[in-house]
Amino acid sequence: MSLELAERIYEQLSQIRLIDPHTHINALKPASETLSDILGYHYYTELAHSAGAQREVIEQPDLDPKEKVAVLFANTHNLDNTVQFSWFVEMARELFDFQEPTVDANNWESLYDRALELMQGENWTQTVMDKSKLDAVFLTNDFDDPLAGFDTNVFVPCLRTDDLVFHLNKESVQERLNNAVTVEISNAASLRKALSQLFDKFCSQGARACAISLPPDFAPMKISDRRADSAIAAVLSDGADVAENHKRAAANFVFWTLAEFCHEYELPFDLMIGVNRNVYPGGVHQGRDLFDSRVSLIQYRELFNAFPSVKFPVSVLASVTNQELVSYAWIFPNVYTHGHWWYSNIPTYVQQDATARLEALPRNKQIGYYSDMYKLEFALPKFNMYKQILSRILAERFVIDRRWSEEQAIALGKQNLRGNVEAIFLGNNPEEGFLLVD
Repeated sequence: MSLELAERIYEQLSQIRLIDPHTHINALKPASETLSDILGYHYYTELAHSAGAQREVIEQPDLDPKEKVAVLFANTHNLDNTVQFSWFVEMARELFDFQEPTVDANNWESLYDRALELMQGENWTQTVMDKSKLDAVFLTNDFDDPLAGFDTNVFVPCLRTDDLVFHLNKESVQERLNNAVTVEISNAASLRKALSQLFDKFCSQGARACAISLPPDFAPMKISDRRADSAIAAVLSDGADVAENHKRAAANFVFWTLAEFCHEYELPFDLMIGVNRNVYPGGVHQGRDLFDSRVSLIQYRELFNAFPSVKFPVSVLASVTNQELVSYAWIFPNVYTHGHWWYSNIPTYVQQDATARLEALPRNKQIGYYSDMYKLEFALPKFNMYKQILSRILAERFVIDRRWSEEQAIALGKQNLRGNVEAIFLGNNPEEGFLLVD
């Protein structure tokens, strides 16, 4: 493969302004305030804990931000080989004017002070957006989020529904739902009306998707209103002690109703499939979940067949599930490959998985990448990682192997990075240019 060819393609793809279709950004505080906000990201605390740092030390209550960074840098000498650490070094160079080859225990304090100075500037959020070439980011909004105080064209709402589906038996979730809608929940009809009100609110505020993460053993199915009535009554009355069959029936009723409203409101339904929660209870915060290779998309066949007009962008937690996802997106017109989620977001896996998608699927069926970030600073290194990988794939597999022109390969890369995001989530025709809709 010609390195010069890949570099030329990368330079062209790097001119694109991006829309990030899945993040955990807080729109009221989108950027970091100290380096502790960056290094507190679960990737770093997980790796530090894995390398030998004690959870109790990492998660000391009321720890000063600079002291927390000091704790983490006491362990980074074991992490400098990881791609996650390379993201941090790239942030330091591109966002904080850091000039040294790496960040280590000897120089982190000067970086901390420089970053703090820049982060305290009035326009830091916009500076990060501009340097990262970000036009917009999709949020992950709780169902009772007020959706107020931010520009929804830049920070695009997305209705996250995990609590509604899997935790309706919790008193806290019931209270939040009752406060978010005007109907008292008692049965299938009232719960359906409540969900309708949530969709009304979110869509009126510019929501562009509904989303949920799903455990390996979940298999969506339609539940009759009569069965849902008894399940919902049990969930509301028994709470934590509700029988598993009632809890599962209620979850299926809510999930299926969400899919019905995605059809009615023309919202894509993002499915993030395969996460087992709390596998490692002794882990750091957000570092306790893992994937399960026993998951299969065959569990979703009834859903995909029942809602042919609903777009299902699907993320899988592990690279080992990618071939099955590619096959489903190959066969089902309403299934799309969506980014490289969590444990599959490692260059080796991204290269393998992205290559398979580009070689096997229609070019309009792929959403190339999302950052999954909690703070804006992560967009730059994460998307750069993907653009570098994508450029190498386009150079080797398309320009060299298939004798495509560079222009053809670049056009495919642009569609993969941005055009399909617009087409799938915003309803824009990528051939008409990349424009956000109001």
